[in-house]
Amino acid sequence: MSEWIQTNFPNIYKIGMEGANSWPDAIYATLYMTIIAFLIGGFLGLVMGLFLVLTGPDGVIENKAVFQILDKVTSIFRAIPFIILLALIAPVTYWIVGTNLGRTAALVPLAAATFPFYARQVQVVLAELDRGVIEAAQASGATLWDIIKVYLSEGLPDLIRVSTVTLISLVGETAMAGAIGSGGLGTIAINYGYQRSNTDVTILATLLILIIIFIIQFLGDFLTQKLSHK
Repeated sequence: MSEWIQTNFPNIYKIGMEGANSWPDAIYATLYMTIIAFLIGGFLGLVMGLFLVLTGPDGVIENKAVFQILDKVTSIFRAIPFIILLALIAPVTYWIVGTNLGRTAALVPLAAATFPFYARQVQVVLAELDRGVIEAAQASGATLWDIIKVYLSEGLPDLIRVSTVTLISLVGETAMAGAIGSGGLGTIAINYGYQRSNTDVTILATLLILIIIFIIQFLGDFLTQKLSHK
């Protein structure tokens, strides 16, 4: 099999299966950046989205000043293109990680891009929940933490749905993170495929990215449907 690949797809074979920027390493780098950045940025986004709802109009701890600050911060960060964000927060990345290069350094801008995107989606999901359920919890003397748990429980299927969208978006952003030497399938597709006119490498890297996206979409749809029918 390896001989057939070497004969018919020498460029793909040349990248290899071992070492830095090999196919397994690129897949690992893409998954590493996607999952870790989502865990960090997703947590921050979930907290931000919750407080946007809680402090917003008719929220259980309505506070116009706090809401306006959170809303503006979310909007500003969400409006910055990712490739510009990479350069903009480079000093912060260096301060946190100790370097501006590599897949771990890429986690900082990836998480920073994720949190406002996810926060806005969480806000929309939770704001659309049945107010009667929240009001019933308030009437029963529920604490703020109890109400937060009601929000998360009632909105869980839709939260999984928007998490799926966020993860898929992150997979795409890992390709742009190649600008700071993060590696991954996007880097192989651009640096080893497109820039060297190795179409077979570009096609395989793209197919592998699509497979990852399809798996994320399938798992997200499965969990959403399963929880929606409970």
